[in-house]
Amino acid sequence: MEVLGLTWLGVRVSDFAGAVAFFRRLGLEHERTEDEMAVFRAKNGDTIEVFGPGDEGHRHFDTGPVVGFEVGDIGAARRELVEVGAEFIGSMEGGGGLAWVNFRGPEVFV
Repeated sequence: MEVLGLTWLGVRVSDFAGAVAFFRRLGLEHERTEDEMAVFRAKNGDTIEVFGPGDEGHRHFDTGPVVGFEVGDIGAARRELVEVGAEFIGSMEGGGGLAWVNFRGPEVFV
């Protein structure tokens, strides 16, 4: 598998308003806020999403920031991750011309 870049970052926070203010101070473009989820965009197009304590859709983000790796072939990347013992959370999803799958690396990686 060849990782082409990091294109997405998601983070769960206990102080949602404080985190939103922090990312705004970093100069990230604030795209939208929906309930306790805020979406920011970096100048290079990368996405940063912040999830507050009331966000139910991202409960699996429980131990720290989550990153999105860009790969050329997500199916092949998933197969390779299976071979090294990654734990998958849910099934492959997609939208807006993108596809993703959430996973935790084996303990040797974390």
